[in-house]
Amino acid sequence: MIAIRLPKEIELRLNTLATSTGRTKSYYVREALLKHLSNIENIYMAEKHRQTTRAGSARPVTLKPAVKRRGGK
Repeated sequence: MIAIRLPKEIELRLNTLATSTGRTKSYYVREALLKHLSNIENIYMAEKHRQTTRAGSARPVTLKPAVKRRGGK
């Protein structure tokens, strides 16, 4: 369980959405986190790799091999 404080404007938007759709506020918070968490993780990992590459303890990775490792074409 997690508790967060939201600005009034976001709380009002969330309440309106939940009320108008019949879903819970928790549902929409969970959906938003799931949608954006992987983006945040990717940004963090890219920054960490950039730092280790600059420090000389990692090799640069080009886009093509990185995509292939992640299951892309």
